[in-house]
Amino acid sequence: MNVSRRTLLLTMASAGAWAALPTLAQAAAATAFTLPPLPYAPSALEPSIDAQTMKLHHDKHHATYVKNLNAALARVPGPWNGWKLEALLQKLDQLPAELQLPVRNNAGGHWNHSFFWKTLEPVGRSKPSARLQKEVAATFGSWKSFQEAFNQAALNRFGSGWAWLSRDKAGKLQVTSTPNQDTPVSQGWTPLLGVDVWEHAYYLKYQNKRKDYVEAFWNVINWTEVERRAYSK
Repeated sequence: MNVSRRTLLLTMASAGAWAALPTLAQAAAATAFTLPPLPYAPSALEPSIDAQTMKLHHDKHHATYVKNLNAALARVPGPWNGWKLEALLQKLDQLPAELQLPVRNNAGGHWNHSFFWKTLEPVGRSKPSARLQKEVAATFGSWKSFQEAFNQAALNRFGSGWAWLSRDKAGKLQVTSTPNQDTPVSQGWTPLLGVDVWEHAYYLKYQNKRKDYVEAFWNVINWTEVERRAYSK
């Protein structure tokens, strides 16, 4: 049987395309994101944040964001499988349309929570330094004014979301809030402090009293980590 040169070339090209598929799948698996462990025991933040909430928040909610992010990226493999978490969030418009929303929600959820755990610690371990207090006062008028602005950002966020202290691209401190799992990282800003005001972050202990939760949050802030993020180059 004679096989034309054109048929042979088409057959080889098709075989090459099929051979590439495992490579893309392998790349997706190799770059899968993982759930980081809590840097302390789930009970370490009591009484401000209870152990049961921490277990559910980390082991169930955060884990679900990681699982869903990996699943979304595996469904649509491409060069983005090799991107870091920050790159995914900053290049959402470069992703295929069907990936943009699941990556926005789940990469955002993964980044926000990974950040959140690091900025918490048992009560009273660290205090804001004079350097940080001075910059905050220069920006917001006083430390108290900053706390009030941050609390209002958290309390005024309708539904689910976050309140943030971030450094913008110009290097200025900003207090903002974002809906859902949106994050200042997507704007190219550097978050220094954030509080999760989704109900799953506090409802078991505080029910609908978000204000009490936000006030208790100030007791368990890891100011050493906040300052590291504020002044690291």
